[in-house]
Amino acid sequence: MELLDKAKNYVTEKIGEMPKPTASITDVDFKRVCRESVEYLAKVNVSNPYSTSIPICEINYSFKSAAREIASGIIPDPGSLKASDTTLLEVLVKVPHNIIISLAKDICADWDIDYQLDIGLIIDLPVIGNFTIPLCQKGETKLPSLSDMFV
Repeated sequence: MELLDKAKNYVTEKIGEMPKPTASITDVDFKRVCRESVEYLAKVNVSNPYSTSIPICEINYSFKSAAREIASGIIPDPGSLKASDTTLLEVLVKVPHNIIISLAKDICADWDIDYQLDIGLIIDLPVIGNFTIPLCQKGETKLPSLSDMFV
């Protein structure tokens, strides 16, 4: 039993020391207005330290403003991370029009919203299994103007 515990501790220690992919949100910006929603695009850079590509299981996101969630979603099977390289992922966040209208009433003065974007990037690491890279960014983004709606 003691030998088994030592083996478990050794494996746990070695797995803990393994390099893991890292990620950062580089940009969140207004993309376009469509019939159902206003779309924002978040760009995420993910660095893969391994010499093989790594499959991404899913990306989940939560977009908050004024301490309430205004959009959330899951992007299933968005592809893979390039081997020994950085991969740019684009996360499309769709905010329904009725939410934007209620936000616009609260912030008419400067026509922008303070937001918090939480992203969970779930990847499938060899030996370890599913691993979530949590990301969070707070910032300010413009609401669409009338000219944005007719472009």
